[in-house]
Amino acid sequence: MNCTQNEKLNQVSEQSIVIGVDIASETHYAKAFDWRGVELGKVFKFLNSMEGFQSFSKWVDIFVIEGELN
Repeated sequence: MNCTQNEKLNQVSEQSIVIGVDIASETHYAKAFDWRGVELGKVFKFLNSMEGFQSFSKWVDIFVIEGELN
């Protein structure tokens, strides 16, 4: 998709959750934000392994199922 920054920002709605991931060689860190940029929960740390990515997937599912991180 070839969008300008403003076009990308316009795609974020009140129902959106934005997840940023800092990728490293062994340990990754993820953080979730609501559509206004308000942080949801704490930083999520996971390893660069199958188990790590499965735990990250479960963490993301919390937002899909419950709408927010408890």
